[in-house]
Amino acid sequence: MLEVRGLSKQYQSASGPIQVMSDVNLTLTDGDAVSIVGPSGSGKSTLLYAIGGIEPPSSGTVTLDGTNPFLLDDTGLAAFRNRQVGFVFQDHHLMPQCTVLENVLLPTLLTPDSEGAALGRATDLIDRVGLGPRRQHRPHQLSGGEKQRVAVARSLMRRPRLILCDEPTGNLDGDSAEAVVALLLELHREQANMLVVVTHNLELAQRFGRRFRLSGANLQPLP
Repeated sequence: MLEVRGLSKQYQSASGPIQVMSDVNLTLTDGDAVSIVGPSGSGKSTLLYAIGGIEPPSSGTVTLDGTNPFLLDDTGLAAFRNRQVGFVFQDHHLMPQCTVLENVLLPTLLTPDSEGAALGRATDLIDRVGLGPRRQHRPHQLSGGEKQRVAVARSLMRRPRLILCDEPTGNLDGDSAEAVVALLLELHREQANMLVVVTHNLELAQRFGRRFRLSGANLQPLP
């Protein structure tokens, strides 16, 4: 279970503090798929990074299965993110010098599995996202939609409990965006993880079972 309680975030500026989030509350259980919409600068990405243990909040708590990542030391926090959270960003963040297979294997470098198990898992995921024939290609040889499919496969490599996606279709054309969203939801249903997607795309947001809007620093449920 993911529990977000009273989450707030302020940034200091020359003109005074800027309140990005205020008293945000959210609970997710296995199988939940959530979309969060809101205008640019409303704090959607900041909320996602706080949930994922990347950006510490100014106040409030985040716990995943009882663990508050911000109470861990640096080593524990890195292991938490590696094992428990999968990230998919707007810019796929693939390593340009690595093949598709090597990019998907990257999460295993911090806390390795057995070589055979990791290779088998990565190969299965690449096949699952429809890129088996491109396993040895490098990112510059892939389309934008294909790169995002590699990023989706990489995010699932450690079987994380929580998948966080920050504008995963923001750089894609309509057909590629639809394919990536359909893939995310299909894999989510199969693996019964918790999925949170931040997006500007209202059509995309409607595909999710639970929908929220972050505006004016507050998170509000949408019908």
